[in-house]
Amino acid sequence: MFPKNAWYVACTPDEIDSKPLGRTICGESMVFYRGPENRAVALEDFCPHRGAPLSLGYVEDGLLVCGYHGLAMGCDGKTAAMPNQRVQHFPCIRRFAVIERYGFIWVWPGDEALADPAQLPHLHWAESPEWAYGGGLYHIACDYRLMVDNLMDLTHETYVHASSIGQKEIDEAPVNTRVEGSEVITSRFMENISAPPFWRAALRANGLDEDALVDRWQICRFTPPSHVLIEVGVAIAGHGGYDAPDQYKASSIVVDFITPENETSIWYFWGMARRFKVDDSELTDRIREGQGKIFSEDLEMLERQQRNLLRHPERNLLKLNIDAGGVQARRIIERLLKAEQAQGDEQILARSAS
Repeated sequence: MFPKNAWYVACTPDEIDSKPLGRTICGESMVFYRGPENRAVALEDFCPHRGAPLSLGYVEDGLLVCGYHGLAMGCDGKTAAMPNQRVQHFPCIRRFAVIERYGFIWVWPGDEALADPAQLPHLHWAESPEWAYGGGLYHIACDYRLMVDNLMDLTHETYVHASSIGQKEIDEAPVNTRVEGSEVITSRFMENISAPPFWRAALRANGLDEDALVDRWQICRFTPPSHVLIEVGVAIAGHGGYDAPDQYKASSIVVDFITPENETSIWYFWGMARRFKVDDSELTDRIREGQGKIFSEDLEMLERQQRNLLRHPERNLLKLNIDAGGVQARRIIERLLKAEQAQGDEQILARSAS
């Protein structure tokens, strides 16, 4: 259903600053907290004593203490102590590989021994003072692949987001889809059009004429397991469109990290990184608020779509040229799933032969 030997965004640092956080990711129940030296840790959310969720406990001296009977767990998944009890030989619980980088805490739900930091996506905008970022989190009751489909085909903006970023020119502009290795890129360019409300406000915020005709672009990039980054923006028409100098445009990257909770629900980490007015925190808050409203419209559509699909599992969905990005992304996901299955089968055979 979802690749497990991959990096997913698990949470943001502020979510574990004061207490442990319980979160199910790819069907695995996990607890996140800050252990020794303030490092992020992820363990199975299961106390080996009586099975209570460790996420209901607290952290003390770098140990995760169960809130039921006080059993203390080390960050290695081994029991460390318990008042008036000998617990050092209790069975270990599972530990998950974790990396804290780019303002997120990432987890590898699969085999910890295979966790490769080099496979973490490089987010250049998160490391540069020339960019500002603001975002949020939604819990959505849908298959994670439905969200990938949604983001790789922005035709829906004309209808779902008519009052903010949608416009008829999106329907009319040709769509180009290509695959480069494990990346799927879908792009659409619109020339000499009026900017929709969201982009009018962005032009105004960047000191540009909101009434001027613009060139607009949308470049969606899917990378496995379920990350979609979308280059979006408008430039005053006649100055080069996507390649226009910064003084003639308002552009940004829409950030979409889709983390499966289970087969029909996701943790959706959304945001926007921009390269204009980066020191304006009030603008960041306004954009976050506006973007949050836009994504809430997707939330309702996707949840209702999921319910329809569960009611009619026998129906095959149609595929049009605008769906090419989502179709190619799903093919890459399927390849990853088959590779993981083959690897698992090999390990089973090796254990049985030894």
